[in-house]
Amino acid sequence: MKQLTDQLGTSHSFETTPKRIISLVPSQTELLYDLGLEDKIIGITKFCIHPYHLKSTKKVVGGTKKIHFEKIKLLQPDIIICNKEENTQEIVDQLSAICPVWVTNIVTIEDNFQMISDFGQLFNCRTEAQKWNNKLSFALSDFKKYIADIPVQKAAYFIWKNPFMVAGKDTYINELLKLNHFANIYEDKGRYPEIEIKKIRIEGDPDIVFLSSEPYPFKEEDAFEIGRFTHHAKTIFVDGEMFSWHGSRLLKAFPYFKVLHERLKK
Repeated sequence: MKQLTDQLGTSHSFETTPKRIISLVPSQTELLYDLGLEDKIIGITKFCIHPYHLKSTKKVVGGTKKIHFEKIKLLQPDIIICNKEENTQEIVDQLSAICPVWVTNIVTIEDNFQMISDFGQLFNCRTEAQKWNNKLSFALSDFKKYIADIPVQKAAYFIWKNPFMVAGKDTYINELLKLNHFANIYEDKGRYPEIEIKKIRIEGDPDIVFLSSEPYPFKEEDAFEIGRFTHHAKTIFVDGEMFSWHGSRLLKAFPYFKVLHERLKK
C-alpha cells in the first residue's frame, strides 16, 4: 500500500502503481509523456496539444472546465490528474466518485519541482523524474546568471479581452515575470484582475505590455487599442505556453526568455 499526498494536502492510498491515467491538464499531459508514461495515458482534454499525436491515439474526454463524465467512467481510470487552477472543485468532487483525483497546485518554480518528484513516486518513474528535475535545476541556475545584470522593468501581462484581464499575484505567470526581472504593475490587484486600460498609466505606467497567445489570442488591433493608453510602453506578443505551462515545458521556456530579452534590447 502506497500512501501519498497531493499538493492540496489530500491523502491518497494506492495498492498498486496507477496504470490507467486520465490527464485534464494540458501541461501535465506533456509532462507525463516526457516522463515516459505515454502508454499509461488513456484520456486527455481537447487542449492537450503537446505532443500533437496524442489527440489521435488517446480518448478526448472534454476540456479543462467541461468534461464528459460518462466517457471518463467508461475508460475505467486508476487515477485522474487535475490542477487547482485549470479544473473546478466541482469537477474534482464529481470525478472522485470514479477513482482517486490527484490535484496539483503550481504557483512557484519550487511547486513545479515538487510536482515532478510526486509524479516520480506516484507512477514509479523516480529516475526519469529526477533526471527532469536535474535538467530544470541546471537550466534555472544558468538562466539566473544570464538575467543577473538585466535591469528590472515594469510590465503588464494581458491574458484576456472583453473584459481586459491581466495576470496578478500568486500565479505561476507572475513567478516567471519576476524571474525575468519584470515587475508586474498589477501584482497587488488579485490573481487575475479585470482592468480598465484607460487607467493603465495611472495604475503603474508599464515599460512593457505583454499580450499572450493564450487563453485569449491577442491580435494586432488589440495591441493598437491598448497602445493608445500606454504612452511609451513596448507592446510584445508572447507565447503564453512559455509563461503559463508548468511541468517539463519550463525547460523550453528558458531559451525562449533569452531570445525575448535580446528582442527587448533592440
